[in-house]
Amino acid sequence: MLKKRYWKFLLVTLPLAALFGCVEDGKVDQGRVVAFDAQKRLVTIIRDVKMDPINPQYTHLPPLVYTLPEDPAETGPLPRAGRRLKLDADNNQIVLFDAATQNFKRVDFTPVEKIMNVSPDDARVKGKKFPIIDRGNKKTITIYSTRQRILETVQVGEEYLGLPDSTWEAGDEVRIYYKQEGKSLRFMNLTQTDLFKGK
Repeated sequence: MLKKRYWKFLLVTLPLAALFGCVEDGKVDQGRVVAFDAQKRLVTIIRDVKMDPINPQYTHLPPLVYTLPEDPAETGPLPRAGRRLKLDADNNQIVLFDAATQNFKRVDFTPVEKIMNVSPDDARVKGKKFPIIDRGNKKTITIYSTRQRILETVQVGEEYLGLPDSTWEAGDEVRIYYKQEGKSLRFMNLTQTDLFKGK
């Protein structure tokens, strides 16, 4: 499955790399969206320093802010923002972007249920909106990672349950072509394309 997804990723990246390579002084950036101001057309990303669709590494600080292209034809689907950067199912930890400190926050959790190899077409996730947060008796958060194919229900500290739902949601993965810092000339929403589904 991972090999198939990797080849799909190459189908997207190789033509873009060839295209971008032909433009003088152009650069490409890629990362996960943690904030989006639709009115100002500003997108804030945490850069994937590896640009690896299988094992991304969202560790670059400070966050990078880009304006969307002036030409609507160069803009893909508008991005959805989220604060979850990593679901570490092995070490029972979620890495979030904290807008207040402009830094990362690592939240330890207690696993309640973890189901591996759950495809997006699985009845347990298809048509459902995640995260699913139970702030009542259970006090749980259920997360589905499309990229990892993990459906996991966790318990976190009481102080985290009051945070907005978007805290536990992964923002879209986007790729930006630019010449001038902070001003995108082409904007591609990788998550919302058929060839790349990774959250």
